[in-house]
This record gives sequence, structure tokens and C-alpha cells, in this order.
Amino acid sequence: MATIFLMSIRPQYVRPIFARVKKYELRKLSGAPRIEEGDVVIVYASGNLKSIVGEFTAGRVIEDLPEKVWALVHRPGTGVSRESWNYIRGARRAMAIEVRDPVPYPRPITLDEVRRIIPGWLPPFSYRELYTGDPFYELILRPVRGAIYKKLREPGRSTG
Repeated sequence: MATIFLMSIRPQYVRPIFARVKKYELRKLSGAPRIEEGDVVIVYASGNLKSIVGEFTAGRVIEDLPEKVWALVHRPGTGVSRESWNYIRGARRAMAIEVRDPVPYPRPITLDEVRRIIPGWLPPFSYRELYTGDPFYELILRPVRGAIYKKLREPGRSTG
């Protein structure tokens, strides 16, 4: 069964993910839980958006020295920018997560909306694993994801 993660991503990287232009999301590794192929990444758009905007499935996950990760993912057609290199450069280890099947939510779930239900809730600095029973998952994400995937399973609907 896939593990679900909540990941904070800057708005300038979120848009290309859901436009299917950005093929990899890069991260510094610093003791955070391991993301594996098939896991689900819920996207929290940080910055001025401050909203949960959609999700994607993790494809190939590359963990290595930043230079090696960069060499594998920085090529035409991946949507990985020079700013991504500046972000991971100097880390002990880095990770590239292939973005597969991005699904934008019908409307963003704002930080204010989440905090009306869960006062004081904070998005992760980088990313964190979500667990069944976690109030954020149960009260916010489970209903949204259930409605989206029910609609995608309707006859005549395309999932790609």
C-alpha cells in the first residue's frame, strides 16, 4: 500500500508540476522519511498561495550525492531549473522524485480553511508522512481525495 506524504513546494515549481512540464521534484535529504516509487505526494503550495492544490504519484526515486542526482535529472524536457541545483548543491545527499500522474484538486484548500478545522496547523518545512488517524488526513484530505477518485472512476472519464 502506498504511503502518503505532504510536501511543501514553492508556487513557481507547483505550476509546472500540474502543467506536466516539471518531471522531477528535488529535495535535500536530512533524515526525513524515505519516499518510494508508488507513494502519493500531496502538494502544499507555499509562498503567497498557502494552499493544498493537488497530488502526484512518485515514480522513480533517485537518492545520491547532489552532483549525481543533478547529472541524472538535468536535461532537456525534465523541467528542472538551475534554481533546483542551487537548492540541493552542498547537501550531503539529495533526492529526485519523478512526478507521475499529477492530479490538481478542483479547488485549492487554503491554510485558513485548514486552520478553521485544525487550529494552529502548520504545513511541513519540506515534507512529512501522513498517517491514518492523523486529523489533517482524516478531516481534510480523505474527503477530498475520495470525491476526486470517485469522479475519476465514473464511466467515460479519462484518468490521464
